[in-house]
Amino acid sequence: MHDTLRINGQRLLGRLERLGEIGALPGGGCCRLALTEEDRQGRELVIGWMHELGLEVTSDAMGNAFGLRPGTEAGPPVMAGSHIDTVRTGGIYDGNLGVLGGLEVVETLNEAGITTRRPLCIAFFTNEEGARFAPDMMGSLVYVGGMSLEEARATEGIDGQRVGDCLDAIGARGEAPVGRPEVHAFVEIHVEQGPVLEESGITIGAVEKVQGISWQELTFTGTSNHAGTTPMRLRQDAGYAAMATGAFVRELVNRIGGDQVGTVGALDIKPNLVNVVANHARFTVDLRNTDNDRLKQAEDELKAFVEQLAEREGIDVEHRTLARFDPVPFAPEMVNRVEASARALGHSVMRMPSGAGHDAQMLARVCPTAMIFVPSVDGISHNIHEYTAPEDLEAGTNVLLQVLLDLAE
Repeated sequence: MHDTLRINGQRLLGRLERLGEIGALPGGGCCRLALTEEDRQGRELVIGWMHELGLEVTSDAMGNAFGLRPGTEAGPPVMAGSHIDTVRTGGIYDGNLGVLGGLEVVETLNEAGITTRRPLCIAFFTNEEGARFAPDMMGSLVYVGGMSLEEARATEGIDGQRVGDCLDAIGARGEAPVGRPEVHAFVEIHVEQGPVLEESGITIGAVEKVQGISWQELTFTGTSNHAGTTPMRLRQDAGYAAMATGAFVRELVNRIGGDQVGTVGALDIKPNLVNVVANHARFTVDLRNTDNDRLKQAEDELKAFVEQLAEREGIDVEHRTLARFDPVPFAPEMVNRVEASARALGHSVMRMPSGAGHDAQMLARVCPTAMIFVPSVDGISHNIHEYTAPEDLEAGTNVLLQVLLDLAE
């Protein structure tokens, strides 16, 4: 019925660039860690745009924000959205496209004088990245009832601050309850954050599933001693144990193969001196796979290796799970909608998994869910050089427009 309707690509890009100015980093990109002053400013800007577009804006107790566009009939809305927090060295597209693309759809409908049958809702969720507070996708996890508000508020971040205190400090805590959402369907457009679409020469990714994620924190405790006078056979070297585990993670994921990936992303060694055997090493391991059995295999093998290593070296080891999510398949009919809409618009499209976690995997617990991917140049994301071409941003958001119209009509 509205096959000729198109979004305004320059307007979308302008909003992305304007939001990217908040927390802007030298050389490009931005840093808006969740629940910081920069996040507060970003929220203020986006909520201001929601009001300008005539949306009914609410926030819940987790700081998730929603802009509702009423339909001709009442009922659960068709929702689009993502997040506006970033990692410390983030780009301007990750998450932001899903939110601002949704707002662009709303403005396009406003200009065309179109009111959908079902309501539309544009959302952004708190602390999707997990860069300051683990786990990632925290806001959407609380929203769907997968984590209690109390547990989330008590979570301590990398800087020792608690989620609840920071929510209150930036004025993000709203009055709406969490854990009881009524959503007809959810659609999230996102940059791929990988190289597959660009390498394949494909414009649109119809995401079939999100791979499982396991975040772990390991702490080795040994004994500080002189680096020159302590015989190797008498050392209790926490630094060595951390390095050995990091090397094992690479060997492990290569051996398992397939979609298995693994990363040691954060490492803290004490006393961190050139001539002292380390007595403390705390580090993270990020394991991911689209196959849950293989992901569990990787977790089990890592656990066995670490325990044997600690016993052999005479050191203690502590383990803490930061996040654990099973792989999430998306509803086939929703994947079909994305694929069909992309083809109807004349775009090349491929079905693919997501290597990153997204709010969509949480919404999939309560409603039919889909994701639309657009290419990331050189596969780069979580990096100030993250870039998606304007024509791809526009193409993907036009697919979002058609999918939302289809669902809302």
